[in-house]
Amino acid sequence: MTVNLKNEFGNVEISNEVIATVVGGAATENFGIVGMASRKQVRDGLIEILNRDNYSRGIVVRQEDEEIIIDVYIIVSYGTKISEVSKNVQERVMYQLEANLGLKAKSVNVFVQGVRV
Repeated sequence: MTVNLKNEFGNVEISNEVIATVVGGAATENFGIVGMASRKQVRDGLIEILNRDNYSRGIVVRQEDEEIIIDVYIIVSYGTKISEVSKNVQERVMYQLEANLGLKAKSVNVFVQGVRV
């Protein structure tokens, strides 16, 4: 799927993979984040920390009624306050989407999949 933006110069199509890469980069910049987790691990039962090349596997971008909803799957570092780390991820993702792509997300849902020492 893609997001279509219309302006006075024409149309711009942004793929979900691009959005997921921007979101993954923004999420991992936060203090307390060890890495991105695979969204399939709930089914597999294994926690996998993703490389920078695989950010899109830890991000789900959905479109509902012309609005974007983003799910971010992360692994946090032991000893950090999970609620603060999650809030920081949400704020940073919203800011980066607006600054880099000109998109506004309806919501950013953060799923903490594990804690690493």
